Amino acid sequence: MVSVAADIGMGSAAPSVPQQRHRRGLITLLALAAVAMTIAVSGVVFSEPAPVDALTMGLIVLLPVIGLVHFTPTLVSFAALWLLAATGALLGMAFSQDLSGTGIHVAVTLYLYAACAVLAAFVAYDPPRHARLLLNAWSFAALVAASAALLGYFHIIPGGYELFTEYGRATGTFKDPNVFAPFLIVPLLYLINVALERPARGMVLPLALAAILTLGVFFSFSRGAWINLALSLALYGYLLLVTTRKARVRLKLLSLLLLGALFAALAVMAALSSNEISSLLLQRASFDQSYDLGEEGRFGGQEKALGMIAEKPLGIGALEFGQRYHPEAAHNVYLTMFLNSGWLGGGTYLLLVLLSLVFGMRFAMRGTEIRPMFLAVYAAFVGTAGEGIIIDSDHWRHFYVLMALLWGMMAAEYSSSGRAIVAGDGAKRDKRNARGRRAPRLLASAGEGKGPAKPRRLPTIVGAQVPAT
Repeated sequence: MVSVAADIGMGSAAPSVPQQRHRRGLITLLALAAVAMTIAVSGVVFSEPAPVDALTMGLIVLLPVIGLVHFTPTLVSFAALWLLAATGALLGMAFSQDLSGTGIHVAVTLYLYAACAVLAAFVAYDPPRHARLLLNAWSFAALVAASAALLGYFHIIPGGYELFTEYGRATGTFKDPNVFAPFLIVPLLYLINVALERPARGMVLPLALAAILTLGVFFSFSRGAWINLALSLALYGYLLLVTTRKARVRLKLLSLLLLGALFAALAVMAALSSNEISSLLLQRASFDQSYDLGEEGRFGGQEKALGMIAEKPLGIGALEFGQRYHPEAAHNVYLTMFLNSGWLGGGTYLLLVLLSLVFGMRFAMRGTEIRPMFLAVYAAFVGTAGEGIIIDSDHWRHFYVLMALLWGMMAAEYSSSGRAIVAGDGAKRDKRNARGRRAPRLLASAGEGKGPAKPRRLPTIVGAQVPAT
């Protein structure tokens, strides 16, 4: 009878454990493919909303539902801060005179905040694998965008110049060169990190790809992106030199520094040989443009914004400053956030950036297995946060992915549950001391004056047993 019932689907037994694992594995694989696809198309932003927006909103729902997120106490606090910033944005919207435009802007803002929190929890679920998945997909997107930009800029493909440039500046698959160029910097540093992890003969491909991205940044003629790249590269090189214990890595890094300087010099010389490129290069390298100076210029607008922030603690609403109070936006993301979301939203945003900088530097000094990859992410974050002083980056999709990577990797290591980052482990597993102590060493370190502890094998939460870079 049981077999008959099973045949007609009325009394089928529960799936066996292997079947459940197979289904779970298939669902996970499809979800990871969806994440990779979302990041891979994030470099195609000819207009807004872009394809990445629809896919990202799907991930916000999908990843928690199937359990591919790990909200540590750190990430709960991280999400709570974004919720606080969102509250400020909603309060500021009440003072807008254009509720339709402001409402759309705020809706995008809220979705980006939610995406940042969920992606951070996704990274924290399995930092080595999930962070690398995001960075690999991001590198693919950046290479597509940069290749399109260069092919169009040099008239290699018919119609490419009109499609992939704007006012003589490379834009690739973006609508704005000032967003296109910063998008390339994270993958650029990541590819350098990949090259340094490989033997000498395996460095050629990632370095060649990094060179393509560098040219994309250069021919965007974005002053902010140039500063961003210079700051990010300098910080990455410094952090790697002071944290690595391997002379081989230091030697390769110094060699890359010399080769990079030579490559940059040759690129500038080649650019100056063209009258059209050299004139644009000299123009963009100057910081005394007509639109920068005067009361109605960029700097005058920022001074005006400061006064309004002091007078309007709840903000004036998104987009209002550039539409009603000044000919253009403030061109400073921190001022813009205070204008859009008041002291609550702007202060929370600024706090999140500062916490990222401080905690990120502390984490960079820890001997975790993901430190080389983290250094590339952190250095790029510092450069991007610095560029925010001269541009409005509050709706840069890649900025929130970058922050999610940063906090996801940090949160997994700082988890109060005593979990450790274990390569190839899927999720984090509790790593106990070999003697079976119930509390991890990190929690027991604030002892009761019993003197220095005897040398013993430390749990992985302090990173002592992770190979140094």
